Amino acid sequence: MTSNAMQVERPGRKELGRVLLETGSMTSDWAPTFAAVDRAAFLPDLMWPFDMEQQASVPVDRTVDLDAWHAAADSNTPIVTQWDDGDHTGTEPGKVSTSSSSMPSVVYAVLQDLAVDEGMRVLDVGTGTGETAGALTHRCGRGNVTTIEVDRSVSMRARERLCAAGLYPEVVVGDGYHGVPDGAPFDRILATVGLREVPRAWIEQTRRGGLIVAPWGTHYSHADAVVRVVVSDGAASGHFMRPVEFMKLRDQRLPELDHGSYVPAEAMSNAGMSTTTVTEAEFVTGRHTAVLLALGLRVRDCCQAVADKREGTRPVWFYGLSDRSWACVMFRDGEEEARVWQSGPRRLWDEVEAAYRWWDGHGRPEHDRFGLTVTPEGQRAWLDDPEDSWAL
Repeated sequence: MTSNAMQVERPGRKELGRVLLETGSMTSDWAPTFAAVDRAAFLPDLMWPFDMEQQASVPVDRTVDLDAWHAAADSNTPIVTQWDDGDHTGTEPGKVSTSSSSMPSVVYAVLQDLAVDEGMRVLDVGTGTGETAGALTHRCGRGNVTTIEVDRSVSMRARERLCAAGLYPEVVVGDGYHGVPDGAPFDRILATVGLREVPRAWIEQTRRGGLIVAPWGTHYSHADAVVRVVVSDGAASGHFMRPVEFMKLRDQRLPELDHGSYVPAEAMSNAGMSTTTVTEAEFVTGRHTAVLLALGLRVRDCCQAVADKREGTRPVWFYGLSDRSWACVMFRDGEEEARVWQSGPRRLWDEVEAAYRWWDGHGRPEHDRFGLTVTPEGQRAWLDDPEDSWAL
């Protein structure tokens, strides 16, 4: 299938395609789709690409600087297209990014994970700008792709852009958590929103042997990973692929935690104290590894918050999500041991340190050694062998 949209040969876009192919983010069989489905055709006039130098989202307005706008569209960077569930106004970034255009390298990597081809029926959860639904429609053919988006205004704009590009998936407004029963069964389900739980509805709406590909993680941190599970007999199981970070499915967002309700005045002086030999470099600032995924899988109902470093000191906080237990480990430059405070029914740092020692003792496994199994009884995680799993 080909798009009816007029494609503009922009040097930046040609260079982006070359980079995606050379880095392996996009395989050659997806190159025709990349050529036909132009990211720029799905972006709003005002958007907020992530500036690597500033480490922040910055406004770019097509009506003000067309060259800068196209440069951002043709870059391998994430672009925020909505803040604060649509309540944001003005040009400066809002508080919480709630819709975006993902990095092209991430988009085409997960499309490759999906192992999808012409004629397959696909459910795309989280329409966003519509670009991913457009790519799937180009690949699978008209009438085979359904895309669902919870935000009506976001969905309407995506539908308009898809139609303008000559791509016509079934566009549905609704809660993606429940899937689209009327379109089932699907050969593939792809989510471009972060999950904390793979919905039962998705498994029920996927044919036996079909695949679900989604960013998945725990409330421990934002360090999600792409999981690819195969559906069979009401269950699904498979490995994680690589680290990724997506905006969360709205029903599975973690409510904002109130530090003061966990750690009131004088709480530090009344907490239990100890020390740890785990270092800041190992735990916080070292080489990017799967440690956050591993800790989230091993420590239930816990959230970690890393504070900014000030005057050589960095506190890392831990909050219990099922009670008001809390812990704090204070890393100080030049000190071999860090001081620890813990309070509440659970000793959260003890749990986290035990999980860290477990991960370290197993050779610091990367993401692709971990896996997820989902059954009617719940979710279970495993390392290397699904038979040796634990409940989440």
